[in-house]
Amino acid sequence: MNSSAAFFPHRETLGELPNPLGLQGIEFIEYATRRPQALGQQLERLGFAPVARHRSREVLLYRQGGMNVIVNAHPDVADGGLHGAPVSMPDDQPVIAAVAFRVRDAAAAMARVTERGAWPVPTRVAVMELNIPAIHGVGGSRIYFVDRWREFSIYDVDFVPIPGVNPQPPALSGLHWFGLVQYIGFERLADWSAFYGELFGFAELPPEQTFGVLTQGRILASPCGTLYWQLIEPSPDALDADPQELLNRVAFGCPDVRVSVAALRERGMEFVEAPHGVHTDDKGALTRAELGQMSFELVRHVAPAA
Repeated sequence: MNSSAAFFPHRETLGELPNPLGLQGIEFIEYATRRPQALGQQLERLGFAPVARHRSREVLLYRQGGMNVIVNAHPDVADGGLHGAPVSMPDDQPVIAAVAFRVRDAAAAMARVTERGAWPVPTRVAVMELNIPAIHGVGGSRIYFVDRWREFSIYDVDFVPIPGVNPQPPALSGLHWFGLVQYIGFERLADWSAFYGELFGFAELPPEQTFGVLTQGRILASPCGTLYWQLIEPSPDALDADPQELLNRVAFGCPDVRVSVAALRERGMEFVEAPHGVHTDDKGALTRAELGQMSFELVRHVAPAA
C-alpha cells in the first residue's frame, strides 16, 4: 500500500483526527457468491472456521479471532443481497458485497452520513432479523453501521450457532483486519477521498508512509487507527478501458509476515512469487488468485490494543 499528496492540506494544524461516528474498525466483511463451498474452503485455508448459520437465508458466518466474514449464497444474492442492495458477480466470481463498521451509535451514524449526502439502502428485514442501517458504497456494495459488538452482537439475533463448533476460534499467527483495496475510475481520486473523509473521518497518509508489497495508489487511514483504505486508479495503459469501480480485496495485518505465510502454506494457501515482481518479503505478501481474481494481502502490522 502507498499514499500520495495530502488530501487535508493543513493536517498538521488539526491535532487529533476527528472521529465523528465513534468508528472502532470492522465488524464484518460480506462476500456474495454462487459458490459458497469453494469460497468457504478458501476461507478455511486462511484460518477462518464456520461458526453459525443464518436463521432464514443461505448465509454462513466464518470467524477467526476478532474477524467475522459473512458468506452470502442466498438465491437472490445477485438481485438483492442479504439486505436489499444489488450485487454484480461476473463469471460467478465472489465479490466483496459489504463492509460493516463498528460505531458508537448506529442510528446516529446513519443520520449523520445521510445528512451529508450518503444514499441509504432500503432494507428487507424478515421476522427475527435485525434492521442494520446501511448506505450505498462503491460498485453496488453496502456500508453497514453496527453498535452491537461487545456483550451482545448482531449474530445473537440473526444467526444460529453450528453445534459442536468453537464459536471463538483463535486467530492464526496473529492475523487481523488491516484494510481494503478499492479500484476507482479515472480522475475519481478526489471524489472518493472526499467520500471517506467527509462521511467517516478518514484522512490521507503522507506519501512516504507505505505498507506491504503492493504500493500503488493512495491510502486513507481511519480516525480510530485500526483500518486503512487503499484507492487504486487504472493503469496508464488502460486509457481505452471502461474501468469498473469495486472493492477488490482484503488485507490482513500480521506481526511477522514470513511466519504467517509459512503457516498458511501448510494449510494449502499459495502465494505470488515473481522474482522481478511481487513476492513475499518482510513487509508483505499476496496470495495467488482463486475463484476468478480473488486474492488476499498480508501486511506487516501489529494489531492495536483493544
